[in-house]
Amino acid sequence: MRRPAAGGSEDRVEIGAVARAHGVRGEVRVVLHNPGSTALDGATVLFIGERAVAMEIDSVRPVPGGAYLVRLAGVADRDQADALRGQTVAVARGDIELDDEEVLLIDLVGCRVELGDGTPWGVIAAIEPGAQDRLVIHHGEVERQLPVADEFLIDIDLEARRVVVAPPDGLPEDPLRRR
Repeated sequence: MRRPAAGGSEDRVEIGAVARAHGVRGEVRVVLHNPGSTALDGATVLFIGERAVAMEIDSVRPVPGGAYLVRLAGVADRDQADALRGQTVAVARGDIELDDEEVLLIDLVGCRVELGDGTPWGVIAAIEPGAQDRLVIHHGEVERQLPVADEFLIDIDLEARRVVVAPPDGLPEDPLRRR
């Protein structure tokens, strides 16, 4: 399963954030939401923060810790790179290559959730990123947070907008908080 947990638009997928400037020549250190992701491997442009225009990638190289050093066209020095610190990083959806069994977690939002026996279990309302990503599932007045793990996600059918789950025993259920 691929993460970007935080979201995206129809044509962009958030994959991480700019952690800091690197060196004096304008490189930035991009930390990915999913340290094992290969989303930057095929990317040619990045969307930084709320920018409407894509920024071309001049170079990209992986570094330890699930991060990449990225040089962007038009970012020539440390001050320009540092101005990007803390901003989200997204790639074009078409730049992410998925294997047949892979999905983007953001695509699960809105899918109905069922138990293995077909019992309705709610609708995926959001993805909660963290050390262990979680599906936020709303069912009536109950909110559940199911860890994203292969043993809990039995079947995903994006065409049918359905996810079959096998939740662990004792999964907390909280009253749904309306925001």
